[in-house]
Amino acid sequence: MSLNPKITDWHGKRVWLVGASTGIGRATAIALHAAGAKVFVSARSPAPLAELAQQYPGLQTIQLDATDEAGVKATTQKLILEGGLDLMMYCAGIYQPLRAQDIKSTIMAQHMQVNYIGAVYVTEAVLPAMLAAKHGHLSYVSSVAGFRGLPKSLAYGPTKAAMINMAEALYIDLHDEGLGVSVINPGFVETPLTSQNTFRMPALIKPEEAATEIMAGWQAGKFEMHFPKRFTAWLKLMRSAPHSLYFKMTRQFTGL
Repeated sequence: MSLNPKITDWHGKRVWLVGASTGIGRATAIALHAAGAKVFVSARSPAPLAELAQQYPGLQTIQLDATDEAGVKATTQKLILEGGLDLMMYCAGIYQPLRAQDIKSTIMAQHMQVNYIGAVYVTEAVLPAMLAAKHGHLSYVSSVAGFRGLPKSLAYGPTKAAMINMAEALYIDLHDEGLGVSVINPGFVETPLTSQNTFRMPALIKPEEAATEIMAGWQAGKFEMHFPKRFTAWLKLMRSAPHSLYFKMTRQFTGL
């Protein structure tokens, strides 16, 4: 069942990917560019942006910190004045392994600022024009870490749970306005973030595989894309497991 307007032709579509100079965002930007979209990629670091622009002529890059509210507003206004936006994808994120024994509010607040509040800034900035046009799509890269609590995910997991909840609330409010909303919940993808993990990551996939799944999800009008399903399907099932079973299985699986 299609929950969103299907996006089957990207030619001429204007797409802004926020925090997409590496990993899943970068791979998706390249896929969209190849499909004929007018792609804008913003990120904090200039070097990967310059490399991206050099390798893919026509793809435009913008140096921007998603937690800079004024910068987000200024960038959004420029993109809207130049021709509007058909889709915004929020990819910005940080991950630092954290357990309760080492809890630090500064680390948790930093994760919330980048992973969630930045998404709120961008959403607030782009939404009025989309509502006025009754056209557009908001897409958010969350994580299966947002399904339930996980070891070492004390700072990261809650931000992803917040993003999933926000996407669901946005969908309820915006569907009748003609807008699309989607949330992307990957398992383990080979990115700079997951390279910090010291444990075995089952069903690890390449960013290009993630981009293929995302593009297919938009084409099918899906609300949620989760992948690879050989891993994420089990995690979705565990969302409804009793706490006693969930905690036991999580300890057995992770050894933590």
